[in-house]
Amino acid sequence: MSLETRTITDFVEVRTDEHNNRTAVGYAAKFDSLSANLGGFCESIRSGSFTQTLESGTGTDARALWNHDSSQVLGRVSAGTLRLSEDDIGLRFEIDLPNTTTGRDASELLQRGDVQGASFGFKVIEDSWGETDQGYPLRELHNVSLSEVSLVAFPAYPETEVALRSLAEQHDLDFDAVKAAAADNELKSLLSADEAETEAPSEPHATVRLSAGIR
Repeated sequence: MSLETRTITDFVEVRTDEHNNRTAVGYAAKFDSLSANLGGFCESIRSGSFTQTLESGTGTDARALWNHDSSQVLGRVSAGTLRLSEDDIGLRFEIDLPNTTTGRDASELLQRGDVQGASFGFKVIEDSWGETDQGYPLRELHNVSLSEVSLVAFPAYPETEVALRSLAEQHDLDFDAVKAAAADNELKSLLSADEAETEAPSEPHATVRLSAGIR
C-alpha cells in the first residue's frame, strides 16, 4: 500500500481558552460527497472509512503536520495533542497548536483566513469502483489506514497513480492503458469498451432461418 493524500478546502476554526491556548478544529475529510475530477475519475469517502484505523489503534500515532512536512509537527495522537473522531459529517480533528514558530504562524494564518484547507495522508485497505449517476468513473473508499492530517496553504493536486493501479487490478486491465486513458480523460470510454467486450459472447450465435411452406 502506498501513501495517498486528499485535500478539502473548508473552514478551520481556531479556539482560544482562558490560558491563551489555541486549538484548531475542523474536518480533514467529509463523507459521501463527490470530489472534483481527480484525473479521469471522481472519488467519494464512505461513512465509516476511518472506523477501523481509529478503533484498532493503527491511527494512535498519527501526526498533525503543516503542509505535510514531517519536520513541522503540530500535534500527535499518542501525545494527546491531536484528537481524531468520526461523526456523521466526516473525519473531525482537534489540534492543540504548539507555542512554536510553526504553531503560532498556523494560528495567525488560520484566523486571518489565509489558510483554510485541511488534508489527510492515508493508505487504502479497501476500495471499489463504480460510476456516478452521469456514468463517470467513481472510486469509493471504504476502509483506509490514516497516517497524518495536515493544515495546508494550497490544495495539492493528488497523486492518482495508486488509485489507477487499483482500477486496473479490479478490471484486469493494463495499467499503462488505464494511465493513458486517465491522462486523456477517456477512462469512461475505456471501461465501457472493456465492459462491452466482457459481455460479448465468445462465439457468434448461429442464425436459424425458418421458411414457411405454401399450400
